[in-house]
Amino acid sequence: MGQSSSTAAQATAALQPTFLKRFGRLAGAYWSSEAKWKVRGMTAALVVLTVAQVVSPILMNIWNQKLFDSLEQRAIGHIPMLILALGGIILANALVTSTHLNIKRRLQMGWRQWLVRTVLDEWMREGRHYQVGFMPGEHDNPDGRIAEDIRVTTENAIGLAHSLFYCILLLVSFTKILWSLSGEASIDWGDVSISIPGHLVWIALLYAAVGSAIAMLLGRPLVRAVNNRQTCEANFRFGLVRVREHSEAVALLHGEPDERRRFTELFLDVASAWHRQTRALVEIFLFSSSYSVLSNVFPVLIASPSFISGAITLGGLMQTAQAFQQMEAALSWPVDNLSTLAEWKASVERVLGLHEALQTLDEEIASAGHKRIQVARGARAVLTFRDLTVSSPREEVAIQGYSAEFHPGEHVLISGDSGAALKLFKVVAGLWPWGRGQVELPNDGAIFFMPQRPYLPIGRLRSAVSYPAGPDAFSDEVLAAALERVGLDGLIPRLNTTEPWDKILTAAEQQRLGFARLLLHRPGWIFIQEATDALDPVSEADFMQLLHEEFQEATVLTVGHHSGLDSYFHRKLVLVKAEQGPVLITDRRKTDRSGGTKRAQPRFYDRMLGLLKKSAPPTPPPGR
Repeated sequence: MGQSSSTAAQATAALQPTFLKRFGRLAGAYWSSEAKWKVRGMTAALVVLTVAQVVSPILMNIWNQKLFDSLEQRAIGHIPMLILALGGIILANALVTSTHLNIKRRLQMGWRQWLVRTVLDEWMREGRHYQVGFMPGEHDNPDGRIAEDIRVTTENAIGLAHSLFYCILLLVSFTKILWSLSGEASIDWGDVSISIPGHLVWIALLYAAVGSAIAMLLGRPLVRAVNNRQTCEANFRFGLVRVREHSEAVALLHGEPDERRRFTELFLDVASAWHRQTRALVEIFLFSSSYSVLSNVFPVLIASPSFISGAITLGGLMQTAQAFQQMEAALSWPVDNLSTLAEWKASVERVLGLHEALQTLDEEIASAGHKRIQVARGARAVLTFRDLTVSSPREEVAIQGYSAEFHPGEHVLISGDSGAALKLFKVVAGLWPWGRGQVELPNDGAIFFMPQRPYLPIGRLRSAVSYPAGPDAFSDEVLAAALERVGLDGLIPRLNTTEPWDKILTAAEQQRLGFARLLLHRPGWIFIQEATDALDPVSEADFMQLLHEEFQEATVLTVGHHSGLDSYFHRKLVLVKAEQGPVLITDRRKTDRSGGTKRAQPRFYDRMLGLLKKSAPPTPPPGR
């Protein structure tokens, strides 16, 4: 009967209309995607090849009958022809099976690729990967859901669909064969004689039903074990990844003993889940191993009376036994695939959990109206806050009723409650919809956010410097000029070197690299979140001067807490958290718009223009 490992409840749940409808809405659209004709063609080919796969056991059933009849009759002359026929069956089966496998794997990978792209597009759209973390529900560890659960979802769905279709064809074919071989049996009960046509078919149905029912009852505890183990495995992987991402902080604080303790606890959960699954599997295997041995001899025992009485030949006996086994195997599909069904349904639920959380987030933001902050591009080159209230996802108010305008060229320092300031930045970025009010974005100039530590993607150094633009968006000369301007001359020879830059560069070097990005992209609106806190006072002053020199026309909003920064800004917002209630914002403006420093020409900007002109192709002569 094969390996069976899940529960009747899990198998039933996997086939519930509601679950299948949810799954169909997400994954079924692949058959209506842009590549629908190719996908449908491969699906049709799999159906045809599955039918061809069923022909092989039917032919082998007939071949066995011919072989054993020839052996019983000692007709040695029939053997060469039977061997030749066997070779043809083997060759045809090999060609059909290999072609089927190739197409099936292509379809599985295509479906997985499409589904990964679909979920990634939802997850990585407009900060949803950040916002969904605040949503209630089971959608943790999205990396594991996208990388592993989508693989299981697509591979097992096609594998299960194929095996189910194959078993249905097998059941129909061999039910007809077994019915014709069974003849008619009669049961005498006193003076009453009951005739049972196709009695072996009914015995096979009863035998498979009893075996499946027992296996399903024994497998009932496995559904919780499978789900629990997948969750524990995901938590353990996430813990390892998190420490790898923060390995420097752990090493500096000598936090390895605490991390080992945490890893031990996480892995103990994994081991406990594994053992629970093992206990459930053992209960099933005790039955299934005995059942599979019995299945090899039970058909022969059932059909042997007809052979002994002379009603059928030896070939007929073997053909009947094999037909019984094939029919019983087809009927045992639910039990044989309970383990795969359990794993598949658990993975589908995890993928659906992430997908539905993202959809719910979109729907809430779209339908909330006045209950969400409205962020839209305005008609003026001004950043405007209108009666803005910022709250948490649990509706705890952080900033209330804030209205203000920021004009081009203003340099604004934000001090005080950095958490509230960060929420204000996230509102402008469209990452924080919780609250109410309106934000009108300026109609000109790009908006650029500089976090406390810049994100450094995996790859060459030029990718880290150019981010979010591509690695080849800027020439080597321009990249070198930017690095030189921020004091990272030593990194210029390593532009094409691939390293874990977030581990190699110090915090101060990473912040310098963030300013190099700023010089390259030259945005009109700049939001800086304590991006100089790792620098010494002299370097911090140098970068404030850099902002003043290179971005005189840009609007700069900087979160900082050093009193020495005041002289570099035209305006200051002080955010003070009240004892009970939201943050209060005090807006202080300077009458002197110079910012207290001497205006200078943008050195890097002029140099970059020169480099760009130098690298531009020559203008062709007139008339050519």
